Amino acid sequence: MTIALSLEVAPSQYWTWREFKIHYVQAGTRNDRPPLLLVHGFGASTDHWKKNIAVLKNDFEVYAIDLLGFGRSQKADTAYSSDLWCEQLSDFVKEIIGRPAMIVGNSIGGYAALATASRFPDQAAGAILLNPAGGFSEDYARQEEKKTPIQQGMGSVMKGLLEQDWFGWAIFKFVQNKKYIRKTLLQVYVNKDEVTDELIDDIYRPACDEGASKVFSLVFRSPKGKPMDALLETMTQPLYIIWGEKDPWIGDPVVRGDRFKTHYPSVKQAYINAGHCPHDDAPAEVNRLICEWLA
Repeated sequence: MTIALSLEVAPSQYWTWREFKIHYVQAGTRNDRPPLLLVHGFGASTDHWKKNIAVLKNDFEVYAIDLLGFGRSQKADTAYSSDLWCEQLSDFVKEIIGRPAMIVGNSIGGYAALATASRFPDQAAGAILLNPAGGFSEDYARQEEKKTPIQQGMGSVMKGLLEQDWFGWAIFKFVQNKKYIRKTLLQVYVNKDEVTDELIDDIYRPACDEGASKVFSLVFRSPKGKPMDALLETMTQPLYIIWGEKDPWIGDPVVRGDRFKTHYPSVKQAYINAGHCPHDDAPAEVNRLICEWLA
């Protein structure tokens, strides 16, 4: 079901990709600016971009898409990976948008945006990342060096448990309820008034779909994607990163920003008073920054 605000901002549409049903929304009219493709983070959906679409559609042709397994897209029983989502985004740009898009992503959507721009430069006019997930080669190496034999053993046990559907189901049921969703969002949002009942419902609703718990397990079994520096090595397009500087999940945004600068000197960055989801936590400021940079 699409709630009223979504219908007002941008009506639901569906696209068949590799026999999977993919949900997206479209707003605004085509002009000489690159279209925007908005990509949500883990557990979110096109609904998470409402406050941005409502404004950005005045100046841009805007699309938002639900990654396979999330939102109103099909909860497919398939092997998930960053490569799969990148191919989904690339094919969507090619088949639905029809010209290179500026890919805008938050969290794992930020990683997917960067990876798509790196792998499929003909489909990406550039990328705008909002507190992107993903690490650098030095992060992964340091994590392995610091692991004690006990931690290595525990990691193997946890990996084995994640291969079991019952274990993934149990974790999913623990995090699925509205009380847990609200508590989590309040931890990662600076502007607590933005954590509304509507936002909770938007995240809770897709989690009730048939197959959602299996997708949760499958995503956690997915292979780790390429490190950020490897993606940046093959990227040539404009890159802009907006950091919610009070994000408790990704580490120090300034340190991460410096690493991006080291590996991609032309990157432009901004730091704002927001948490892990700056586009929804401080939407007016993010909308302004996106419009100013693209201008």
